[in-house]
Amino acid sequence: MNRLPTVVLPIHNALEALDGCLASLDRTLPAGSRVLLADDASSDPRIEPLAQGWAGRSALDVRYLRRERHLGLSANCNAAFADTCDDDLVLLDTGTITTAGWLQQIARCATSDPRIATATPWSNDAEICSFPRFCEANPVPEHPDAVAEAAAGLSPPEYPDLPAAPGFCLYLRRAALRQLGGFDAETFGGGHGGYSDFCLRAAAMGWRNVLCGTAYVARPGAASSAPVDLAADGDHLARLLARWPDHNERVARFIMADPLRPLRARLADRIEALARSGPQRDLFG
Repeated sequence: MNRLPTVVLPIHNALEALDGCLASLDRTLPAGSRVLLADDASSDPRIEPLAQGWAGRSALDVRYLRRERHLGLSANCNAAFADTCDDDLVLLDTGTITTAGWLQQIARCATSDPRIATATPWSNDAEICSFPRFCEANPVPEHPDAVAEAAAGLSPPEYPDLPAAPGFCLYLRRAALRQLGGFDAETFGGGHGGYSDFCLRAAAMGWRNVLCGTAYVARPGAASSAPVDLAADGDHLARLLARWPDHNERVARFIMADPLRPLRARLADRIEALARSGPQRDLFG
């Protein structure tokens, strides 16, 4: 396998969430993994010392970059794309807790098909990528690593297509970024529409947006993620629909068909089997 993608954390305040996310990265990433902390001029004065202190202590290869002024989510991400040169990337929301092997599984997914532009793992609260209950905000499981272990052991691995990707943990292939030009910061500014718009542009150019069915990342909270339907940001939903009038229909048809149901069932069965054979039970208690 080629080297792992660079993990990019777009940061804007959310101190407690950031602290938990950074601790999970230390626990779950191999030493020397590359991490970019892209601080979008946080107004909380505690953010910079927290990030700088963690960067100095971590066994990971960490860079902390603070923007001189607040750019907004899409522009901050675009700047991070330039800051990371030629690497493939994983944009990670600071409201996440990563699990053992998560980045390796996403990289494995990406190498399975050079047409994959984006890949998203399972999570407890990720709309169409939610597990165990589809399109629901499930509680964080008692043992997230056990869920991740079960997902990683699914054989054969499955990477089904998505109509667009929730933005809480988003793999981005560099070749797709070069072709498509990153997020449309002019249209979507600090809102979340840039994530979905990128996925839709990628699909229109023949790329794939997929679920990485062998990876799991927990979401105890959301700091800057991008919901697929953008319900919380009506202005940016309107802008997205002006460009992609059939987007809501695509998502609705996906939800009605629920093509991920068999894969969720496979994962639930594997979790149950592992729970019976080991000490970890009541994973979703």
